[in-house]
Amino acid sequence: MSIPGSFRPELVGSMSEGAAGNPTVAMMEAAFAHHGLAWRYVNMEVTPADLGAAVRGARAMGFRGFNCSLPHKVAVIAHLDGLGESAAVMGAVNCVVRRGDQFIGENTDGKGFLKSLMELTDPRGKAVVLFGAGGAARALAVELGLAGVRRMVIVNRSAARGAELIALLREKLRLDCDLVAAGGEYAVPADTDLVINGTSIGLYDSDARPVVDLASLRPGMVAADVVFSPPRTRFLREAEARGCRTLDGLGMLVNQGVIGLKYWTGVDPDAGVMRRALTAAMGL
Repeated sequence: MSIPGSFRPELVGSMSEGAAGNPTVAMMEAAFAHHGLAWRYVNMEVTPADLGAAVRGARAMGFRGFNCSLPHKVAVIAHLDGLGESAAVMGAVNCVVRRGDQFIGENTDGKGFLKSLMELTDPRGKAVVLFGAGGAARALAVELGLAGVRRMVIVNRSAARGAELIALLREKLRLDCDLVAAGGEYAVPADTDLVINGTSIGLYDSDARPVVDLASLRPGMVAADVVFSPPRTRFLREAEARGCRTLDGLGMLVNQGVIGLKYWTGVDPDAGVMRRALTAAMGL
């Protein structure tokens, strides 16, 4: 509620069940300040039981949008007016945008990765090996499918979860893809262009890596990781030592923010400003 005649900035925010210490706040606020935008990014802790009320409150208070994290990415859809293309395919939302009088759900997880990847290579026509079938891997697989990859192999310990992702990619995107339920180290096929760790293996653990046969990594391949802390994971260090070009997860996180901020404000933000603010907030 504002006092008549007082100034109120445009509002966006983040809805999560455990909202404390969200470094995205520092990244977004730094971008707003750098571009002279009278906007605020507000951190909000929202329980699953209160999600509907929180979305209604955001509408009533004129929020221009918000991010949402687990466990709200699927449940929030019931409270929205529509979905963007990739969000509709994967059935998950992490970014809500006010368009006119409607709240539209988007998913910037995979888009952030794709934006980072395009700085190294265009995935169209490429062969991909993706480790994982959880939320992050699912978002990446959908965006890569929409971007026109030629073939994809999903490597996952759980055959059931992997099969669910394979079915989605085949049915909704008509993508040529196969599942490998790996119990041991997986040898990457020689004709692979892009190898991605789409799991949390290596997060806050510089010694952990996915179950990839390192000898199968070859010069010219692109090795990417969704893990953002540490940015130089063991997987990336060892891939680089074998001549691969590498892509860290911090760029994906920054580009999610870049895309979300442009959705909300229409401004192309300075990614360098955002990355510096994010790494400072994370103590990297």
